[in-house]
This record gives sequence, C-alpha cells and structure tokens, in this order.
Amino acid sequence: MKTQIISMLFACISFSCFGQYDYAPSKEFPFGRPNPKAPEQIKDYEPMIGTCQCKSTSRAPDGTWAEEVDMAWTFQYIMNGLGVQDFTLKSDGTHSGSIRQYDADSAKWFVHYYTSRATGTVPLSYWTGNLEEDKIVLYKPQKSPQGLEGFSRLTFYDFSKDGYKWVGEWIDANNTIVYAFWKIECKRG
Repeated sequence: MKTQIISMLFACISFSCFGQYDYAPSKEFPFGRPNPKAPEQIKDYEPMIGTCQCKSTSRAPDGTWAEEVDMAWTFQYIMNGLGVQDFTLKSDGTHSGSIRQYDADSAKWFVHYYTSRATGTVPLSYWTGNLEEDKIVLYKPQKSPQGLEGFSRLTFYDFSKDGYKWVGEWIDANNTIVYAFWKIECKRG
C-alpha cells in the first residue's frame, strides 16, 4: 500500500512539474514560447526571438565611434513563457544580457541588465518602457557626464524577418539633446 501511495504521489508530482514547463525552451521549441497566461505584451519581443549575428559599435572615451565588435545576440522565452531573456556573446570577450518582465499593474516592461564587466556586487541596472508603435523604447533616469538631468534611452527598431536594429542614447530631460552612445545592427542566419 505504501509503495502504491508513493508511486501515485510521484506520478502526480511528475505530471504537475511537466505542465509547469510547457512553454520553456525545449528540443521542439529551442527559444521557448509565449505562455497564453502571460500578458499580451510578452509578444513585443517576438521579432527578436532566436539568435542573430550582430555588429556592435560603442563610443570611445574621446567621443569617436570605436571599431565594430562581432556578437551573437539570443532572445528566448523564460519562466515558462512568462518572461524574456536575452544574452550576448561578443568577440571581444565581454558578454551581457537582460531579464525582461512585463508588469501588468504598471503597464511597463522592466528590463534588468547584467554584464561580465561588472565587478563585485553591483546592483543590476534596469530600464522601463513599452512598445511604441513599431519600436520598443526603454528609459532609465541618468545624468550626463556634465551633470545634466536626463535619461538613458534604449530603442529596438527596424524589425524585419532579416533582423533588427538597436540604439542606446542619452537624452536630456526636455528631449532636445540626443547623444547616441551605442549602436547594434543584427541579421538573421
């Protein structure tokens, strides 16, 4: 009798566990799938799901554009299709990524960024934002190096079946000064 109860308990636990991961990355769906119980906005990142080969260019300390860095950028559904994770593998050995969760109460994406350049126990930076027409736009309050109030703005745009683009910019509080500090262009296959 004890053995039957243990077997039934194990079967119930196993069955419920498998159901918890129906939308996670798998052999059949290597980048996962959006969970139908997730907010509709989970599909905002659909054009980026998968892996693209990208060219990343950032500003050098003197303000000029540094040399391009090759990178692979992968987006996948995580947390059983309730969130999105991205990660990069860069030819210069610097790697980074983000965990992206949509909060229905605030009607915003919260994007937490991490990088291999971080040292110690630095708290994760985060941006908030939404899909605006045909772009995903995210903001984080940030002063300029000169001390001006403003924002770091990250924008995904120019989506197509062939890829997408991304730009990181600093903008002043009045949105009159826009200074690009990082650009990425991604191609599929």
